[in-house]
Amino acid sequence: MEDILRPIYQERTSHPNTLGVLLIEQSKKSSPVTDTFDIVLFLIVKEAEEPVFVKHYTYKEHKAALHTVTEEKLKEWILLGSNRKVIDWLFNGKILFDRNEYVQNLKTELRDFPFYGRKIKMGMEFAKLIRRYMDGKVFFESKHYLDAYNHIVHSLHHLARLAVIENGFHPEVTVWNQVKQIEPEIYKLYEELVTSEEEIDKRLELLFLASEFLIHSRTKVAAEHLINILEQKEQWSFQELLNHEEAGHYSVDLGMLIEYLTDKGFVEIVDVETKGKGVYHRYYRAPKKL
Repeated sequence: MEDILRPIYQERTSHPNTLGVLLIEQSKKSSPVTDTFDIVLFLIVKEAEEPVFVKHYTYKEHKAALHTVTEEKLKEWILLGSNRKVIDWLFNGKILFDRNEYVQNLKTELRDFPFYGRKIKMGMEFAKLIRRYMDGKVFFESKHYLDAYNHIVHSLHHLARLAVIENGFHPEVTVWNQVKQIEPEIYKLYEELVTSEEEIDKRLELLFLASEFLIHSRTKVAAEHLINILEQKEQWSFQELLNHEEAGHYSVDLGMLIEYLTDKGFVEIVDVETKGKGVYHRYYRAPKKL
């Protein structure tokens, strides 16, 4: 199959815009890593009219996909963790073309996982975790146990990813396999939730208690990125944070995260008078001491 596809990618390697080409073969039938395709060709380019362009091919009983992605979009995926299979492609794909060792340097950077990159990814993962945990708790208290179960499963997944990042690794598609080795305590919680024969309300009650401790123990390190942003000036409106290049990545979870951190004493509220009597603008700042 690789020989059949060679003319498709070789014509692109002569373009100075092409930075690298990787080949990813399906390891298991219907593997989600390749979207069930037998082979994926992954082309990284400097720039293009469309940041992501995908073509599908058929040869006899085989199917292949060609993904062309701009450098900017790839870096966004890596930063936000919004396309986890790409991390797998970069780590495990076969390099067919590598201009000035671009792909090799990228793989080295991913393995080293610079500390600052970890901090922002931990912050975003923590924000998603808080959102799911708080929503799940409300459903649990309202006795909507299946909805609560759905949210606690997702919150544990974010907790698992957070633990993997904290230990200096990129979360992979098979994140629970990583967590089993890195943080067995979190893995056991997940296992207890999905395999226990206890009534669902009892399982959830135990899980919320255990999760609260694990979340609390990680709050300081996971909030460090956002606290560093708050320290850049005296006080911030919420809109200013949303407009900030990095804080804006927290997106819809930023409000919930800010409220959680103020409640736990990691962020302080500053009230500024408005023209309305007794009405104040709400600003936020980093605490004097953590």
